[in-house]
Amino acid sequence: MTSSSMLPVYARAPLAFESGEGAWLRTEDGRRFLDFAAGIAVNALGHAHPHLVEALRDQAGKLWHISNLYQNPAGERLARRLCEATFAEVVFFTNSGAEALEAAIKMARKYHAVKGDPDRFRIVTFEGAFHGRTLATIAAGGQPKYLEGFGPKVEGFDQVPFGDDEALKAACGPNTAAILIEPVQGEGGIRPVPPERLRFLRRLCDEHGMLLILDEVQSGVGRTGKLFSHEWAGIAPDIMAVAKGIGGGFPVGACLATRDASSGMKPGTHGSTFGGNPLAMAVGNAVLDVVLADGFLDQVQRTGLLLKQRLAELKDRHPAVIAEVRGEGLMVGLRLHVPNVDLVKAAEQEELLVISAGDNVVRLLPPLIVSDAEIAEAAARLDRACEALEAAMRQPAREAAA
Repeated sequence: MTSSSMLPVYARAPLAFESGEGAWLRTEDGRRFLDFAAGIAVNALGHAHPHLVEALRDQAGKLWHISNLYQNPAGERLARRLCEATFAEVVFFTNSGAEALEAAIKMARKYHAVKGDPDRFRIVTFEGAFHGRTLATIAAGGQPKYLEGFGPKVEGFDQVPFGDDEALKAACGPNTAAILIEPVQGEGGIRPVPPERLRFLRRLCDEHGMLLILDEVQSGVGRTGKLFSHEWAGIAPDIMAVAKGIGGGFPVGACLATRDASSGMKPGTHGSTFGGNPLAMAVGNAVLDVVLADGFLDQVQRTGLLLKQRLAELKDRHPAVIAEVRGEGLMVGLRLHVPNVDLVKAAEQEELLVISAGDNVVRLLPPLIVSDAEIAEAAARLDRACEALEAAMRQPAREAAA
């Protein structure tokens, strides 16, 4: 096998897919995989969704790129629809979640600077967080494995333990600009922030003049059964980063904000060459056509409940493998007694795609259009994967007895 010309920063599975439809992927050699990874929560409407394909094909025949030097009607429409459906009053379009977080961080700092307090730039974040791979976002996430070897950590982030309110209060001082949190930690192991704690964070920010920034890159766009996960808590942020599902597979990100929180962002303070690209805006609008349709999110809630019920049954059948089922909607995790990579590989042998995460968790992130039958099929394949792991666990004991 010849070496790849691609930078070796990924440990890629030995699978190459050539086509997909709905919740299914087909390899070059004809195998059919049930996709409960969805491109890491990106393919919100599955593969080759006809409405998305039509929107992209139609736009591709008209206009690909114009830059942000000119008016952008499709971007204006998508921004208006996002504002109408959320707390937001303005939107900045990016190409990724990390870029959306960069915009959010700059926006929060600029907010205080234009109000005469430029030293108020620090942001409180939480252990286990993942906000992206740029120098600022790895500093915000604070995980040593992502920081090592890249020089001094970007200044301005104060990390506290997940769920430790006393540490949080102690970290908030006169130089604190904002609190940044994922309503559900994705890479951190599908760890939801309880609704009452999100409400506490909102009150804390209000009391101390801080901004609340939510990272809904993985938990947003219907993933938990609400358009955005924070809606379960009945609160609204000041700034929110969005990506992944909003493009349904096309690179789209967005930073949403209130007019007050974004008041420091004037012409020249930020920008993106490709952000708001006509192709991206066409797909983003097509995604919202589907996700905002009557009954769609209700269906996600129903299928999410069904998935958790099936996984709870698996936990009861395989207590030596599965320790806990956690998550909300179609953002679900299995915390394991065995190494999570073992279950990922065992599931792959059953032609089921799942993803590892922190806290020894395996993530299940099926497309939001997944059917009841596909959930049942995924559970059956996971059942066989767990049986294979249990058999492997018994093998050393049999060999010792022999």
